Amino acid sequence: MNRRSILLSLILSATALAAPLTHAEALDDILKAKVLRVAVPQDFPPFGSVGPDMKPVGYDIDVAALLAKGLGVKLELVPVTSANRIPYLNTKKVDLVISSLGKNPEREKVIDFSAAYAPFFSGVFGTADQAISKAEQLAGKTVGVTRGAVEDLELSKIAPANTTIKRFEDNNATISAYLSGQVPLIATGNVVAGAIVEKQPAKKLEFKFFIKNSPCYVGINKSEPKLLAQINAILAKSKEDGSLNTIAQKWLKTTRPVTALL
Repeated sequence: MNRRSILLSLILSATALAAPLTHAEALDDILKAKVLRVAVPQDFPPFGSVGPDMKPVGYDIDVAALLAKGLGVKLELVPVTSANRIPYLNTKKVDLVISSLGKNPEREKVIDFSAAYAPFFSGVFGTADQAISKAEQLAGKTVGVTRGAVEDLELSKIAPANTTIKRFEDNNATISAYLSGQVPLIATGNVVAGAIVEKQPAKKLEFKFFIKNSPCYVGINKSEPKLLAQINAILAKSKEDGSLNTIAQKWLKTTRPVTALL
């Protein structure tokens, strides 16, 4: 056998050995197994917590169920923490992460993200008679905020100089200030605002404008275009038919369509 034949034989052998290593699509594996494994939170209500029956409940759990139904497969929930949710995805212990996951440049280096599925933001909220839709309109107004919170830091950057910012020591004190009428407006997170609406609907707390927006996304492993496209298609359909909005109203008590908050 001459040198050229030997070289050709080695190339063909290497190709044959590499063939079994071809990347298998995660979507194909999910549909074959008929099971969708999803990492979900268990200690971050209303996105995920343990219910009275010791089973996970929350916004993220309902979204996981929505996606499994859209794929036509069974759902397997895998409780995770903030620290291990991405490692669970990277090591393929789960197919997706639905765990109040925000997007940032560091995470984008190691995983892909779906379209946004849940609003997670800081904003200004207040009574219906406060006709405010942007920071400039806070001039001459009084706003309550929790001292040192992200809302305090961001509001201080954008509020007009003649805005009165009343700072309270914790979220409970800020909430109490609004409920007691000490302040007509508060700067807080949408989850906190939702809790107020649930406990005191008569106070009619309304969203006024965003301070900082950081919606939640489904985390997906890199190089899974078919799975990513399918997840985005299901989410798009759920936004159109109102099923995602139903989940948002159930867990966040929002009075606005979820599509308007993403």
